[in-house]
Amino acid sequence: MLNAYDILETIRMIQDECLDIRTITMGISLLDCIDSDIDKACNKVYEKIMRKAENLVKTGEQIEKEYGIPIINKRISVTPIAMVSAACTQKEPVKFALALQKAADQCGVNFIGGYSALVQKGFSAGDIELINSIPEALSRTNNICSSVNVGSTRTGINMDAVALMGKIVKQSAEITADRDCIGPAKLVVFCNAVEDNPFMAGAFHGVGEPDCAINVGVSGPGVVRSAVSKYPDADISQIADVIKKTAFKITRMGQLVGARASQMLNVPFGIVDLSLAPTPAVGDSVAYILEELGLETCGTHGTTAALALLNDAVKKGGVMASSHIGGLSGAFIPVSEDAGMIAAAEAGVLQLDKLEAMTAVCSVGLDMIAVPGDVEASTISAIIADEAAIGMVNNKTTAVRVIPAIGKKEGDVLEFGGLLGSGPVMKVHKESSAKFINRGGRLPAPMHSVKN
Repeated sequence: MLNAYDILETIRMIQDECLDIRTITMGISLLDCIDSDIDKACNKVYEKIMRKAENLVKTGEQIEKEYGIPIINKRISVTPIAMVSAACTQKEPVKFALALQKAADQCGVNFIGGYSALVQKGFSAGDIELINSIPEALSRTNNICSSVNVGSTRTGINMDAVALMGKIVKQSAEITADRDCIGPAKLVVFCNAVEDNPFMAGAFHGVGEPDCAINVGVSGPGVVRSAVSKYPDADISQIADVIKKTAFKITRMGQLVGARASQMLNVPFGIVDLSLAPTPAVGDSVAYILEELGLETCGTHGTTAALALLNDAVKKGGVMASSHIGGLSGAFIPVSEDAGMIAAAEAGVLQLDKLEAMTAVCSVGLDMIAVPGDVEASTISAIIADEAAIGMVNNKTTAVRVIPAIGKKEGDVLEFGGLLGSGPVMKVHKESSAKFINRGGRLPAPMHSVKN
């Protein structure tokens, strides 16, 4: 039973500690839209999205008013478009991106994710064409997000795809250089991508998902930081309990909103993704939580251990609060979206190598990191390969979203504004990885992948 204290506590979390629902994301299967005629297929895609999601934004706004809980984004994820376009005789996948953008405009959603391909073991029909079209698709649309899965614990890493994605990321930055290189900010390269991820830019609707589902992504780094600050002398075990209890409360709110949206839209409720996803707002920072735990600055020695504690406690608290925890669930460390990460990077304490180490214990990976504009495509591929290897060996989802800042060098600042924030251009190693990347082939799966 809720009591007056619980209600007042939640109100305080919303008003003072940046607690919000990061996203309500409707997943929509497009498998029944497949057609050999690309124009017919695009029309089917548009019509199905409109039929399923026409009331999504209105429903989110009604829930905001009903419960007084801010819902920052209303989003859609769809079946990876490479699968839908594979049957088309015309190989012009950008037409699908334009159809998705038209639907986004009509529905009023913030983003549509799913301009995606799954190539962890090789390229099937439609994959190469879609991947090569990503720079154009992202430059010609505003609300479309793209992702490519290049590896998994079960299959290993498709190094040909890794080499190609380095070039695609660089091209995407170059073609949108006049817009602060926004293209690669909407592109994620995954290892072990999950099918029910509501967070952009990596969201897509997996083939094992129902025809339509509602997934909720919650946030709340500011709430966790505030809770930890009340126990300055607690030991690590006690702090873990504090974080677990706080995560429980946040997740219950997400469960409530997801169940209500499911009921109002008459579609199945999928999952709550309990991810501490920061924003540029003051105090809404994962880095500040780590510093509240006792680090002078995020990125110093001890950061990886502190992040492991945070991530584990968040997951344990969330699992107790809902039977349908999914997605990525844990702590995100996107540099440009986190005020504390930005400050640590600008101070030179938080560097790319340390961020890579942190990704071994957090939710995703190297996220929203600006790198010098003259970076080699092979170096981007090598960064992707390193991160995919961490995911593959540790049987976890990892990802890379780096932005080559065309015309900028280390120490400059790349400005996106809004939820994407801004970030310092970070140093990358200048020594070449090209020969390794250009070998191609497939990096074998680890021994523990064979576990049937």
